[in-house]
Amino acid sequence: MNQQHDIDDAQMQQMQMELSRILSGLKHEIPIFLFTQSGKNDVFNDAARQALRFFRQLTDKIVLREFDLSHDKAREMGIDHSPTLVFDPERYNIRWLGAPLGEEGRIFLEVLLRIGTGKSDLSEAAMDVLKRLDQPRQVKIFVSASCPYCPQQALNALKTAVAKPDTVSLEIIDIQANTDLADQYGAHSVPQAFANDMLIALGAQTEELFVASLDKMTQQTVFIPESDAAEVECQLVIIGGGPAGLTAGIYAARSGLKSVVVEKGVLGGQVALTPVVENYPGMKQVGGKTLVDIMVTHALEYVDIFPGEEVVDIIPGQPHIVQTSRRKFKTQAVLLATGATHRNLGVPGEAKFAGRGVSYCATCDGPLFRDKRVFMVGGGNSAATEALYLHNMGVNVTLVHRRDRLKAQDVLIHQLLDNGIPIRYNTEVKEIIGENRVTQVVLLDNTTGTTTTEAADGVFLAIGYDPAVDLARKVGLALTEEGYIKHEEFRTNIPGIYVAGDVTGGSKQIVTAAGYGSEAALAVFEDIINPYWKKA
Repeated sequence: MNQQHDIDDAQMQQMQMELSRILSGLKHEIPIFLFTQSGKNDVFNDAARQALRFFRQLTDKIVLREFDLSHDKAREMGIDHSPTLVFDPERYNIRWLGAPLGEEGRIFLEVLLRIGTGKSDLSEAAMDVLKRLDQPRQVKIFVSASCPYCPQQALNALKTAVAKPDTVSLEIIDIQANTDLADQYGAHSVPQAFANDMLIALGAQTEELFVASLDKMTQQTVFIPESDAAEVECQLVIIGGGPAGLTAGIYAARSGLKSVVVEKGVLGGQVALTPVVENYPGMKQVGGKTLVDIMVTHALEYVDIFPGEEVVDIIPGQPHIVQTSRRKFKTQAVLLATGATHRNLGVPGEAKFAGRGVSYCATCDGPLFRDKRVFMVGGGNSAATEALYLHNMGVNVTLVHRRDRLKAQDVLIHQLLDNGIPIRYNTEVKEIIGENRVTQVVLLDNTTGTTTTEAADGVFLAIGYDPAVDLARKVGLALTEEGYIKHEEFRTNIPGIYVAGDVTGGSKQIVTAAGYGSEAALAVFEDIINPYWKKA
């Protein structure tokens, strides 16, 4: 027993010596105000005093003043929770509501180090993002003494408050000492981060992701370093950051080509806006945004990604010049993977129930409607094919078309009739009704002008796609009759310019777009090694 006591004493002395060594590097005094109220959180009040007493034995840089919550100083500073620690209020706006118990002791040590040295030690990439903040951020980090992940998230926030004190204020809040605040913010798991009373992160993050979340005011799961280069030289510029473009980037880079991906909008394209993706190989069901994050994280291991940049011009030549809204790229090859967007009806309820009964993909969502009643809107090959697909999987489907005849091929029309699929001619969907999901559809007979309201579990739309071909037209690429980019094995009519994904037409499936991206990248590699425009 005595031997164990001696070991514990030796370990404590060793720890104190190490902490003294660490704290010896402090350059500035650290004024700390402790606010307490007798009878309110006395256990935490005493723990805060003991922690301060312990650290004051290790460094003379701590200057402590204690006040009661009834003191004018508390009212002046807006302090109403006991205990509250305020750190160097002349230079920073950093507060701790609670006491540094357990894992939180690591956070307290970091507070002393950052304030005592005046150095945030933020990474260069994180600092570049933080510099953009021009509006105040009142940050709250909810922590607990038993959480091993809380120190990381608290440190992220602390670094931003030290690096940009005029913009970022910080409150580190112990949920056990401040159950009222935990209830108010619904912070019953830790760590949680709020900025301006908006939840921006659940769980611990890297500092780059935290700063990005602070900037965007919503949780960021992928951090993409920014570049201020005015000109970038590479072998392949991929325009479009959807499944085709990201996959092309991976395969091109693995082939040894220096490649970049440029995306003007949301990385992942339509996939990022899809609530649930089913049966992507290896994943029976996955959130669209989650799948995009996986793809982007993978692609970042191989290529530089330039999000939020619109390509405004492509000048073919040797090299090709790709001009974006922010910089110029000189490249041997260009791959257009700009995608396509489904057309909307534009009726009330369509946007509201997207993903909740309104669907643009029978292949994706059809299995969810087995034994249910749905309307398929459209009159072309896609509408007929998707209606047959739904029927074959046990969906009660009715085809609705605004004209008096279908535009689909005769063979498809015969199959619709042979399978007993009802067709409503001269009929338009005018409104989609429901509460949490689609329950009814308002239909207009455009020959009589009468409307009816019918029960429905879903509405599928197959009224066409609009391929993103503005750049293709501008540079002079040939298009198909349907308006997609014409190609032969991903090669367009202009040497060195390639195409992949939904902008070429096809089945509009994620896995297909990814496959096209890989094939197109390999075509680029083959031509750079043995340029096809030099072939006889």
